[in-house]
Amino acid sequence: MGYDVIIRGGRWFDGTGAPSAVRHLGLKDGRVAAVSETELDADGAQVVDAADKWVMPGFVDIHTHYDAEVLSAPGLGESVRHGVTTVVFGSCSLSTVHVDPLDAADLFSRVEAVPREHVLATLEEKKTWSSASEYISALEELPLGPNVAMFLGHSDLRAAVMGLGRSTDKEVKPTDGEIRKMELLLVDALRSGMLGLSEMRNPWDKLDGDRYRSRTLPSTYAGRAERRRLQRILRSSGRVLQSVPNLSFPVALIPALWSAIGWGGNKPLRTSYLTAADVKANPLIMHIMGPVARLVNRLGADFRWQHLPVPFQVYADGIDLVVFEEFGAGAAALHLKDQVERNTLLQDEEYRRWFRREYENKFSPRVWHRDFYDAHIVDCPDDSVIGKTFGQVGDERGIHPVDAFLDLVVEHGTKVRWHTTISNHRPKALNKLSSLPEVQMGFSDAGAHLRNMAFYNFPLRLLRRAHQEGFMTIERAVHRLTGELASWYGIDAGHLREGDRADLVIVDPEHLDSALDEIHEAPAEAFGGMRRMVNRNDATVVATFVAGSRVFGEGEYSPDLGHRRTGRFLRVGEARGTVDPRTL
Repeated sequence: MGYDVIIRGGRWFDGTGAPSAVRHLGLKDGRVAAVSETELDADGAQVVDAADKWVMPGFVDIHTHYDAEVLSAPGLGESVRHGVTTVVFGSCSLSTVHVDPLDAADLFSRVEAVPREHVLATLEEKKTWSSASEYISALEELPLGPNVAMFLGHSDLRAAVMGLGRSTDKEVKPTDGEIRKMELLLVDALRSGMLGLSEMRNPWDKLDGDRYRSRTLPSTYAGRAERRRLQRILRSSGRVLQSVPNLSFPVALIPALWSAIGWGGNKPLRTSYLTAADVKANPLIMHIMGPVARLVNRLGADFRWQHLPVPFQVYADGIDLVVFEEFGAGAAALHLKDQVERNTLLQDEEYRRWFRREYENKFSPRVWHRDFYDAHIVDCPDDSVIGKTFGQVGDERGIHPVDAFLDLVVEHGTKVRWHTTISNHRPKALNKLSSLPEVQMGFSDAGAHLRNMAFYNFPLRLLRRAHQEGFMTIERAVHRLTGELASWYGIDAGHLREGDRADLVIVDPEHLDSALDEIHEAPAEAFGGMRRMVNRNDATVVATFVAGSRVFGEGEYSPDLGHRRTGRFLRVGEARGTVDPRTL
């Protein structure tokens, strides 16, 4: 038979964890038509020389926030350039299926640190749908780069049924009819092929806009009865609940884990929780994550933690960083949009005493370590502070680290750029977490926090650690990034065998090097050219293919990425190797 593409002589990984081997792959009509020990007839085919390279299924990114970006820049190039061929959005209770554009902008913008005006304008221009099936149809009309799959967001669902104001009023409970409507919309989403429901229980995530600013997301207001009724639908259908625990009240995780168990012969509630991490602020917590998950699974649950298998390094412009939402003084500053009002607050001595008290309280629940000696200034109009920590600046000026930080923010605003690492900073601990069978690789937050972090290449960084440190086999690492995820979520992705769709990445192991850790900036097409943090390690990814079409290679995107459709919407339970003819 004739092939469209032949990938010659690479070390082939099928995504199941089986031993790798040198093979020749023939791609035809968007699928893998041949995996051969002997060379294939190359007549008429595009030939890719993969000698000394690794050929593996395209990576699956299970936690992104591309909900707005996909509408205006559907190529999603920042993911495909790192070998990601399937992205999942609708995470953290947020989706754009049912809410109107204004509500969507208020839900997304502050939580995910994306420009509100662009989210609003994009949805006002693009939103034509009013149901899950119509939304999926709209996605399928886009020239998608990678494949997409998604959750229905509980905050989206709740706000659409109750109204954003009522859904974020702690005095208001949904009527039985409103919960029934939520149930029907969830059933419709699952029948349309969505993965399940994402929810939010953490009160640190706040609304943007002027109407209900600083209220927590609608999902946080849901009561036990509402959650139970929605979870009953997920349980009976075998779909997934993706959740974020209440980080201010960790004990609340116990009933959430309890509900995941299939008591009395019921099906377990398939559950994925954020997040397994070696947190600087609480180095002991990582040691209980594996045992807790193993315990509930032995009792009849199907529970997984999500885990970002790289150091969680974040950058900030001034005080604009979500970690400040976790304590009152920080949230009070972020509540104020007007810079003059904010600066007035930050200069107030009573406010500063409040901030210092919370900064020094070592016993409050936290994600951020609250150590300004571990917060490094990388840019500032005052050159004398660049390269120093806020703590060092405070020592030089004879003031408290908090005052040094606030003084610089008042004087220079968002022109003070700094970074810190919040978690996953200890290599041995990180390897231990990444090896736990109870965790899933993910939580990149791709498409969100544009000025704060860049984890688009996390699969490559896991492969590098496996390759250089040997804490797991390469086959196991590939499986964790591909087939393991696709199988658990029930989507046709993550495998590279005869008959599978030809979604794949070719990696050069010689370039699994320190370049993977470098952070760059590039304009974001979907957000008015705003410069976002990105990764640029183009020597590592030789080529990325989606449905047999090359979308990235040799450091450049395919000219038709974002203009010709290669990806598709992946529905739960679809037949293996399904290819949409429109992608060919």
